[in-house]
Amino acid sequence: MAVLPPFQRFLEDHRDDVWRFLVAAVGRTDADDCFQETFMAAMRAYPRLRPDSNLRAWVLTIAHRKALDTYRSRKRHAVPVEEVPEVAHHDPELPDGELWRQVRALPPKQRGAITLRYAADLSHGEIAIALDCSEEAARRSLHEGLKKLRAEVQAA
Repeated sequence: MAVLPPFQRFLEDHRDDVWRFLVAAVGRTDADDCFQETFMAAMRAYPRLRPDSNLRAWVLTIAHRKALDTYRSRKRHAVPVEEVPEVAHHDPELPDGELWRQVRALPPKQRGAITLRYAADLSHGEIAIALDCSEEAARRSLHEGLKKLRAEVQAA
């Protein structure tokens, strides 16, 4: 019978994947908060988790939901600023930051499928678990998102 590892080991094993996923999904600024919220939620739910669960897909599902919460909160609140900077913020840790900004502008299912595939390196089956959909729907979301990104890149 499988036994869950101690939570600290679970955290150490999955924190880098979660961090990369969140930076790609919500950007560097919001990734810190989402990361903490993800592992706080995971810590609360961890004792109830089945020992044979796919821990990586499970924690990335939580991270995906926290990223969605961040998108929703952005839409609810305007961020006032005194001056608009002349130069847009650039995140040097992400290669091709403009492409990830375009990914973040996609509809939620497509955005989730692309970030889970390319930032977290999940399989189609694991993406389906994380997005709470069928494997075929996960494949379709990934395909449609990539198709939209290719069209935007070719138009530019």
